[in-house]
Amino acid sequence: MAPVQTTKMSNWRWVICALLFLATTVNYMDRQVLSLTWKDFIAPEFHWNDNDYGTITGWFSIFYAIANLFAGKFIDWMGTKKGYLIAIFVWSTGAVMHAGCGWVAMNIEGYDSIEALRMVQAGSDAAVAIATVSVWLFLSCRMILALGEAGNFPAAIKVTAEYFPKKDRAFSTSIFNSGASVGALAAPATIPLLARAWGWEMAFVIIGALGYVWMALWIWAYDKPAKNKRVNQAELNYIEQDNDLADVQNHQEAKEEKTIPFWQCFKYKQTWSFIVGKFMTDGVWWFFLFWAPAYFSDQYGYTSDSAMGIALIFTLYAICTVLSIGGGYLPKIFVEKYGMNPYAGRMRAMLIFACFPVLGLFAQPLGTYSAWWPAILIGLLGAGHQSWSANIFSTVGDMFPKSTIGTITGIGSMAGGVGSFLINKGSGMFFTWADGQGGAFSFFGFDGKPAAYMVVFCICAVAYLIGWCIMKALVPKYKPIVVED
Repeated sequence: MAPVQTTKMSNWRWVICALLFLATTVNYMDRQVLSLTWKDFIAPEFHWNDNDYGTITGWFSIFYAIANLFAGKFIDWMGTKKGYLIAIFVWSTGAVMHAGCGWVAMNIEGYDSIEALRMVQAGSDAAVAIATVSVWLFLSCRMILALGEAGNFPAAIKVTAEYFPKKDRAFSTSIFNSGASVGALAAPATIPLLARAWGWEMAFVIIGALGYVWMALWIWAYDKPAKNKRVNQAELNYIEQDNDLADVQNHQEAKEEKTIPFWQCFKYKQTWSFIVGKFMTDGVWWFFLFWAPAYFSDQYGYTSDSAMGIALIFTLYAICTVLSIGGGYLPKIFVEKYGMNPYAGRMRAMLIFACFPVLGLFAQPLGTYSAWWPAILIGLLGAGHQSWSANIFSTVGDMFPKSTIGTITGIGSMAGGVGSFLINKGSGMFFTWADGQGGAFSFFGFDGKPAAYMVVFCICAVAYLIGWCIMKALVPKYKPIVVED
């Protein structure tokens, strides 16, 4: 039934945007439980080192990358409502399953209690066996988590394209994408305290169960704009303002069904531009997401459940959250005030945001004075990433037909997952090696593991500028893909 037209425009699109924000918040909280508990709660039980943790985070990224290759196509095929529900059910279930890894490892290795695992002599054959078994168990759970989480961004970007005109998409994307920062912000304030009060297992269970609550809200709130009873005609006209009215009336349904075959997507430079942008930058965000708690614990002795450790991580992501909201608004200013097309406005904004990560070069040197400096500078780096991310996602909606947005988003997210694998697994190996080298390994005045952190920070600092230059070279001007009949 068509919605009843009224003189005042409804605003249900912002309710949908709020649900996308909540889903992304839950997504990142589920992802953060391990990073906030492994160093101080899980590693002592299972005798993990940095390389073990790097293996888990690195292979999680690969699982996520492979799942992303198919997640977008799955969302396009299944439809936004059902596809999103399936994705969040899978990742929430995978998150909760982490809680059983200790019990399973205990039984496989033949111990009577978790405490008995902890008491095994470090470095012994028994400790190595426990670490190996537990790593594989956590990897299994992370694989399920990755499989579901891969559906979040393809589905959210597709919903954004359905519910917002092009000029508003970067802003709405920045709002829901800020859920990543809010999730990362809420995580250190809650997860270590849950782990300390009830054990790390309950932290996984409680945070994972939030996804089931979101599913009920999604079933109640979502339908396509033209079919949603809460969207009136005025709002529908606003949402579809980019379309030619006659085309909407006569051919919209046919065009929605027309899509680009999967392998044909790779013949477009626009696809490769998105792939490069994601590959070069996603791993930077994931590195700090996975390693920041361990960094403050390693370098400054502030455990994730200490007041100072919580304050540092909270401050870092508070800066990300507050500043990243404006990231989606800047290209809107370029479009509306200066008359630029959406792509040109986004690329100009992305060049500005690509400069923020350069501040990461100073995090380690200034950290010799106070741990607050790395927290602030990494927070600014993260704000730059989130603003960059909101805009790079929106370039897909600018360039490709709605029927293919999920597929292209999935392909790019796969590339981002590969980049994340390289930096996370590589960092774990590098940190373990550098820690063993001590003073024999030096870089920019730092020795051992601090020197290794400095190397990785340098890589992160320049990744965005390199990515932007390649994207601009591939697609210098706005050139949307037209699917011929």
